[in-house]
Amino acid sequence: MEWKISDSGEIFSVDLNEREGVVTISSMSIDGQEGEVPEIRISKAEEKSRISVEINGNPKFAHVTKVGDRWWMHIDGEIYTVDELEKGGKSSDKAQGGLSAPMPGTILEVMVREGQRVREGQPLMTMEAMKMEHRILAPKPGEVVCINFNQGDRVDMGAVLVELGD
Repeated sequence: MEWKISDSGEIFSVDLNEREGVVTISSMSIDGQEGEVPEIRISKAEEKSRISVEINGNPKFAHVTKVGDRWWMHIDGEIYTVDELEKGGKSSDKAQGGLSAPMPGTILEVMVREGQRVREGQPLMTMEAMKMEHRILAPKPGEVVCINFNQGDRVDMGAVLVELGD
């Protein structure tokens, strides 16, 4: 997934892992250059809109809310805005145009049907992971060849959700 934090101008690309309700970062790059991965663990706190963030063993709490595609985070007296830049993951089989799950989660809604023509940027599915909604968008115009999951299905990171053809 790609993210832009506040006014930094840098694009952060991160691979996330979820296990038993805790999200960790497995790899990270900044503007395409591999970076050192800090030890970060994120989990849901008991209070609504609050998360627990542990950075290199130092626990903190953050208040978060999502407005549109922008996340607002208040942590240590500072407010950060984070924009998700990802248009949906592409599978390793680019020839078939498959779209894969950016992280483990549950399919909330399927917005297209097999055989339907879609335009670039059109929402195909919505999935939930760690109480966050992720829209899977068409990276190019084409025809929906195959829908591999239905509403309510649990998916693993990298699972091919939808396959697009020309």
